[in-house]
Amino acid sequence: MFDTSTVLSVLDLKSRGCLKSLKGVVSTGKEARVYWAKDPEGRDLAVKIYLTLTSEFRRSMIKYLAGDPRFEEYKGLSPKKLIYLWARKEFSNLKRMYEAGIRVPEPKCLEKNVLVMEFIGFGGKRAPLLKEAYESGELSLEDLSRIYKEVIDMIEQIYRKARLVHGDLSEYNIMIFEEKPVIIDVSQAVSISHPNAHNFLEQDIWNITRFFAKAGVDVEDPRKIMDKILSETPLEESAKKEIPT
Repeated sequence: MFDTSTVLSVLDLKSRGCLKSLKGVVSTGKEARVYWAKDPEGRDLAVKIYLTLTSEFRRSMIKYLAGDPRFEEYKGLSPKKLIYLWARKEFSNLKRMYEAGIRVPEPKCLEKNVLVMEFIGFGGKRAPLLKEAYESGELSLEDLSRIYKEVIDMIEQIYRKARLVHGDLSEYNIMIFEEKPVIIDVSQAVSISHPNAHNFLEQDIWNITRFFAKAGVDVEDPRKIMDKILSETPLEESAKKEIPT
């Protein structure tokens, strides 16, 4: 299933002590797969491997790369190197969010298109997505109301503390683990200095509001949430030049 470069990347991560064994597929998508793995101490890991670069995926990437001062070198890269850059972008975004205290998988190691991170779940079984937990009926209206407030707070903290905007937040990339939301899939997240950062922030807020309102939660006006986040973020800090992480 892997090309030679990916196999070598996995072997390199193993030699570095980042992982010991790669097990079954946890989730799969058009461009990437996530595997359950173990580290040398036997702890669970998630290994995300970007495998392909379709023309549609490339167009989607450019939307989030163009204008982000941390990744200006994307222009003219070969498809393979663009995948490596995208994986590095996710690693960087995870690191910034994790260090800011946001509930995201802790990033562990990166080698080209292979990203090693904390496993969200138990024994190789991933935690359910918010959409799955809601549709299974395991979340009460009280649970949903609490989770809604936590997710809105996470959006605000991502913006104010990590200086990022997720850019594609929805019920499909939030996990519910130990009764709390965990945000995943952050490769597209952009710096708040990105020219479309406010549009992406607005999109995130509206997506989350739509889901929870449909679930019966008493939600706040998304425009008020947006205004609050922007008004409480110091302008001088948001204007600072971003340094790659």
